[in-house]
Amino acid sequence: MADKLIDLRVFADEAGRMNLSLTDVKGEALIVSQFTLFADMSRGRRPSLLGAGDPKRAEELYDAFVARFRERGIQTQTGSFGAVMRVGIENDGPVTLVLSSDDWPTRV
Repeated sequence: MADKLIDLRVFADEAGRMNLSLTDVKGEALIVSQFTLFADMSRGRRPSLLGAGDPKRAEELYDAFVARFRERGIQTQTGSFGAVMRVGIENDGPVTLVLSSDDWPTRV
């Protein structure tokens, strides 16, 4: 997944087409863990985190993901795993991509 993100051609070239990767634009990465994406909200009004994976394994995967970015020469900043953080973001463009390594039967 790390290599997929690094090589994903989502940055505009001279013609304005999404044709350049993070490496091509000499971009940087901010990688912040987000375990709550596994929340099940199919019943009730409170998210269930029972389906979330083991935190120790999740941290190992997170560290390996970050390490791969750094191995590939991407300047990478991280958040603190498991910490409460406030992260600001500024989106650039009308495109939102959802990436998953799993089959995803529901498409947005």
